[in-house]
Amino acid sequence: MKDRRSGEHWAGRLYMRELSLRIDRHLVNTKVTPNQLTYLMTVFGVLAAPALLVPGIPGAVLGVLMVQLYLLFDCVDGELARWRKQYSMAGVYVDRVGAYLCDAAVLVGFGLRAADLWGSGRIDWLWAFLGTLAALGAILIKAETDLVGVARHQTGKPPVQESASEPRSSGMALARKAAAALKFHRLVLGVEASLLILVLAVLDTVRDDLFFSRLGVAVLAGIAILQTLLHLVSILASSRLK
Repeated sequence: MKDRRSGEHWAGRLYMRELSLRIDRHLVNTKVTPNQLTYLMTVFGVLAAPALLVPGIPGAVLGVLMVQLYLLFDCVDGELARWRKQYSMAGVYVDRVGAYLCDAAVLVGFGLRAADLWGSGRIDWLWAFLGTLAALGAILIKAETDLVGVARHQTGKPPVQESASEPRSSGMALARKAAAALKFHRLVLGVEASLLILVLAVLDTVRDDLFFSRLGVAVLAGIAILQTLLHLVSILASSRLK
Protein backbone atom coordinates (compact mmCIF):
# COMPACT_ATOMS: atom_id res chain seq x y z
CA MET A 1 0.00 0.00 0.00
CA LYS A 2 2.86 2.37 0.81
CA ASP A 3 4.20 1.92 -2.72
CA ARG A 4 1.04 3.42 -4.27
CA ARG A 5 2.55 6.82 -5.06
CA SER A 6 -0.60 8.15 -6.72
CA GLY A 7 -3.11 6.63 -4.30
CA GLU A 8 -1.38 6.67 -0.91
CA HIS A 9 -1.32 9.80 1.22
CA TRP A 10 2.13 10.95 2.34
CA ALA A 11 1.06 10.58 5.99
CA GLY A 12 0.17 6.94 5.31
CA ARG A 13 3.62 6.26 3.90
CA LEU A 14 5.38 8.24 6.60
CA TYR A 15 3.74 6.93 9.78
CA MET A 16 0.05 6.01 9.68
CA ARG A 17 0.39 2.60 7.99
CA GLU A 18 2.85 1.61 10.71
CA LEU A 19 0.35 2.60 13.39
CA SER A 20 -2.70 1.12 11.64
CA LEU A 21 -1.08 -2.32 11.38
CA ARG A 22 -0.73 -2.38 15.15
CA ILE A 23 -4.43 -1.57 15.51
CA ASP A 24 -5.32 -4.29 12.99
CA ARG A 25 -3.80 -6.97 15.21
CA HIS A 26 -6.38 -6.26 17.89
CA LEU A 27 -9.31 -6.26 15.46
CA VAL A 28 -8.79 -9.23 13.14
CA ASN A 29 -10.28 -11.72 15.63
CA THR A 30 -13.20 -9.53 16.73
CA LYS A 31 -16.69 -9.10 15.27
CA VAL A 32 -15.92 -5.55 14.17
CA THR A 33 -16.54 -5.22 10.43
CA PRO A 34 -14.63 -3.05 7.94
CA ASN A 35 -17.84 -1.14 7.16
CA GLN A 36 -18.32 -0.27 10.83
CA LEU A 37 -14.81 1.16 10.88
CA THR A 38 -15.57 3.16 7.74
CA TYR A 39 -18.60 4.72 9.45
CA LEU A 40 -16.45 5.48 12.50
CA MET A 41 -13.84 7.06 10.21
CA THR A 42 -16.54 9.32 8.74
CA VAL A 43 -17.72 10.39 12.21
CA PHE A 44 -14.21 11.45 13.21
CA GLY A 45 -13.83 13.41 9.96
CA VAL A 46 -17.08 15.31 10.56
CA LEU A 47 -16.14 16.01 14.20
CA ALA A 48 -13.22 18.11 12.94
CA ALA A 49 -15.66 20.97 12.33
CA PRO A 50 -17.01 21.36 15.90
CA ALA A 51 -13.53 20.68 17.28
CA LEU A 52 -12.19 23.72 15.44
CA LEU A 53 -14.86 25.90 17.06
CA VAL A 54 -13.05 25.59 20.38
CA PRO A 55 -11.08 28.86 20.66
CA GLY A 56 -7.32 29.10 20.60
CA ILE A 57 -4.68 26.41 20.25
CA PRO A 58 -6.75 23.69 22.06
CA GLY A 59 -9.38 23.79 19.29
CA ALA A 60 -6.74 23.55 16.58
CA VAL A 61 -5.13 20.58 18.36
CA LEU A 62 -8.54 18.87 18.64
CA GLY A 63 -9.09 19.46 14.93
CA VAL A 64 -5.76 17.82 14.07
CA LEU A 65 -6.60 14.91 16.40
CA MET A 66 -9.99 14.30 14.73
CA VAL A 67 -8.42 14.32 11.28
CA GLN A 68 -5.63 11.98 12.36
CA LEU A 69 -8.21 9.55 13.77
CA TYR A 70 -10.08 9.81 10.49
CA LEU A 71 -6.87 8.96 8.62
CA LEU A 72 -6.09 6.09 11.01
CA PHE A 73 -9.44 4.38 10.49
CA ASP A 74 -9.26 5.12 6.76
CA CYS A 75 -6.19 2.86 6.77
CA VAL A 76 -7.56 0.26 9.20
CA ASP A 77 -10.90 -0.39 7.45
CA GLY A 78 -9.24 -1.23 4.13
CA GLU A 79 -6.51 -3.34 5.72
CA LEU A 80 -9.05 -5.36 7.68
CA ALA A 81 -11.21 -5.81 4.56
CA ARG A 82 -8.25 -7.09 2.54
CA TRP A 83 -7.09 -9.43 5.33
CA ARG A 84 -10.55 -10.98 5.74
CA LYS A 85 -11.45 -10.64 2.06
CA GLN A 86 -14.63 -8.83 3.08
CA TYR A 87 -15.07 -6.54 0.09
CA SER A 88 -18.11 -4.29 -0.04
CA MET A 89 -19.36 -1.83 -2.64
CA ALA A 90 -21.18 0.00 0.17
CA GLY A 91 -17.88 0.29 2.05
CA VAL A 92 -16.17 1.85 -0.95
CA TYR A 93 -19.06 4.27 -1.37
CA VAL A 94 -19.13 5.35 2.30
CA ASP A 95 -15.34 5.69 2.24
CA ARG A 96 -15.63 8.21 -0.59
CA VAL A 97 -18.43 10.07 1.19
CA GLY A 98 -16.27 10.20 4.30
CA ALA A 99 -13.39 11.72 2.32
CA TYR A 100 -15.73 14.43 0.99
CA LEU A 101 -17.11 15.18 4.45
CA CYS A 102 -13.75 15.33 6.23
CA ASP A 103 -12.25 17.87 3.83
CA ALA A 104 -15.43 19.94 3.90
CA ALA A 105 -15.74 19.79 7.70
CA VAL A 106 -12.21 21.07 8.25
CA LEU A 107 -12.67 24.02 5.90
CA VAL A 108 -16.15 24.96 7.12
CA GLY A 109 -14.94 24.69 10.72
CA PHE A 110 -11.94 26.88 9.85
CA GLY A 111 -14.20 29.54 8.35
CA LEU A 112 -16.46 29.58 11.42
CA ARG A 113 -13.38 29.71 13.63
CA ALA A 114 -12.10 32.76 11.74
CA ALA A 115 -15.54 34.40 12.04
CA ASP A 116 -14.92 34.48 15.83
CA LEU A 117 -18.22 32.95 16.96
CA TRP A 118 -17.36 33.13 20.66
CA GLY A 119 -15.65 36.53 20.64
CA SER A 120 -16.93 39.61 22.40
CA GLY A 121 -17.28 41.58 19.16
CA ARG A 122 -19.45 41.25 16.07
CA ILE A 123 -19.37 37.92 14.26
CA ASP A 124 -17.83 38.47 10.83
CA TRP A 125 -19.68 36.05 8.56
CA LEU A 126 -17.43 36.86 5.59
CA TRP A 127 -14.89 34.35 6.88
CA ALA A 128 -17.53 31.69 7.39
CA PHE A 129 -18.61 32.26 3.78
CA LEU A 130 -15.04 31.97 2.51
CA GLY A 131 -14.49 28.79 4.52
CA THR A 132 -17.66 27.30 3.04
CA LEU A 133 -16.53 28.38 -0.43
CA ALA A 134 -13.21 26.61 0.14
CA ALA A 135 -15.10 23.49 1.30
CA LEU A 136 -17.26 23.57 -1.84
CA GLY A 137 -14.14 23.80 -3.98
CA ALA A 138 -12.50 20.87 -2.17
CA ILE A 139 -15.63 18.76 -2.75
CA LEU A 140 -15.84 19.75 -6.42
CA ILE A 141 -12.21 18.78 -7.00
CA LYS A 142 -12.92 15.27 -5.70
CA ALA A 143 -16.18 15.12 -7.63
CA GLU A 144 -14.44 16.05 -10.87
CA THR A 145 -12.14 13.06 -10.44
CA ASP A 146 -14.91 10.65 -9.44
CA LEU A 147 -17.20 11.79 -12.25
CA VAL A 148 -14.63 10.61 -14.80
CA GLY A 149 -15.42 7.07 -13.68
CA VAL A 150 -19.16 7.78 -13.82
CA ALA A 151 -18.93 9.19 -17.35
CA ARG A 152 -16.86 6.24 -18.58
CA HIS A 153 -19.20 3.71 -16.98
CA GLN A 154 -22.31 5.31 -18.46
CA THR A 155 -20.77 5.29 -21.93
CA GLY A 156 -19.63 1.67 -21.63
CA LYS A 157 -15.91 2.39 -21.41
CA PRO A 158 -13.44 0.54 -19.16
CA PRO A 159 -11.97 2.19 -16.04
CA VAL A 160 -9.46 4.92 -16.77
CA GLN A 161 -5.75 4.00 -16.88
CA GLU A 162 -3.10 6.01 -15.04
CA SER A 163 -1.44 7.01 -18.32
CA ALA A 164 -4.65 8.68 -19.50
CA SER A 165 -4.26 11.43 -16.89
CA GLU A 166 -1.38 12.95 -18.83
CA PRO A 167 -2.55 16.05 -20.78
CA ARG A 168 -2.39 15.78 -24.56
CA SER A 169 -1.00 19.32 -24.87
CA SER A 170 2.68 19.85 -24.02
CA GLY A 171 1.81 23.20 -22.44
CA MET A 172 -0.83 21.65 -20.23
CA ALA A 173 1.57 18.83 -19.30
CA LEU A 174 4.17 21.39 -18.19
CA ALA A 175 1.57 23.30 -16.15
CA ARG A 176 0.41 20.06 -14.53
CA LYS A 177 3.98 19.15 -13.56
CA ALA A 178 4.53 22.61 -12.10
CA ALA A 179 1.36 22.35 -10.02
CA ALA A 180 2.34 18.87 -8.85
CA ALA A 181 5.78 20.12 -7.82
CA LEU A 182 4.40 23.06 -5.84
CA LYS A 183 1.66 20.90 -4.26
CA PHE A 184 -0.29 24.00 -3.23
CA HIS A 185 -3.53 22.17 -4.04
CA ARG A 186 -2.94 19.83 -1.10
CA LEU A 187 -3.61 22.66 1.34
CA VAL A 188 -7.37 22.23 0.88
CA LEU A 189 -7.22 18.56 1.90
CA GLY A 190 -8.25 17.70 5.45
CA VAL A 191 -4.88 16.51 6.78
CA GLU A 192 -2.83 19.38 5.37
CA ALA A 193 -5.48 22.01 6.16
CA SER A 194 -5.74 20.89 9.80
CA LEU A 195 -1.97 21.12 10.27
CA LEU A 196 -1.96 24.58 8.67
CA ILE A 197 -4.78 25.67 10.99
CA LEU A 198 -2.70 24.59 14.00
CA VAL A 199 0.30 26.64 12.83
CA LEU A 200 -1.94 29.67 12.23
CA ALA A 201 -3.53 29.24 15.67
CA VAL A 202 -0.09 29.49 17.26
CA LEU A 203 0.65 32.65 15.26
CA ASP A 204 -2.73 34.11 16.25
CA THR A 205 -1.96 33.44 19.91
CA VAL A 206 1.30 35.34 19.62
CA ARG A 207 -0.41 38.24 17.86
CA ASP A 208 -3.52 38.00 20.09
CA ASP A 209 -6.05 38.23 17.26
CA LEU A 210 -7.32 36.19 14.29
CA PHE A 211 -5.30 37.87 11.55
CA PHE A 212 -3.39 34.78 10.43
CA SER A 213 -6.43 32.49 10.55
CA ARG A 214 -8.42 34.92 8.44
CA LEU A 215 -5.56 35.26 5.99
CA GLY A 216 -5.41 31.46 5.83
CA VAL A 217 -9.14 31.15 5.11
CA ALA A 218 -8.85 33.66 2.25
CA VAL A 219 -5.83 31.85 0.78
CA LEU A 220 -7.49 28.43 0.98
CA ALA A 221 -10.66 29.76 -0.65
CA GLY A 222 -8.56 31.17 -3.48
CA ILE A 223 -6.64 27.91 -3.89
CA ALA A 224 -9.86 25.87 -3.89
CA ILE A 225 -11.49 28.02 -6.59
CA LEU A 226 -8.35 28.06 -8.74
CA GLN A 227 -7.73 24.34 -8.35
CA THR A 228 -11.36 23.52 -9.20
CA LEU A 229 -10.99 25.30 -12.52
CA LEU A 230 -7.49 23.97 -13.26
CA HIS A 231 -8.47 20.40 -12.42
CA LEU A 232 -11.49 20.58 -14.71
CA VAL A 233 -9.34 21.89 -17.56
CA SER A 234 -6.73 19.20 -16.86
CA ILE A 235 -9.34 16.43 -17.13
CA LEU A 236 -10.81 17.81 -20.33
CA ALA A 237 -7.33 18.21 -21.83
CA SER A 238 -6.32 14.63 -20.99
CA SER A 239 -7.41 11.31 -22.47
CA ARG A 240 -9.50 10.33 -19.45
CA LEU A 241 -12.74 11.08 -21.29
CA LYS A 242 -11.66 9.50 -24.57
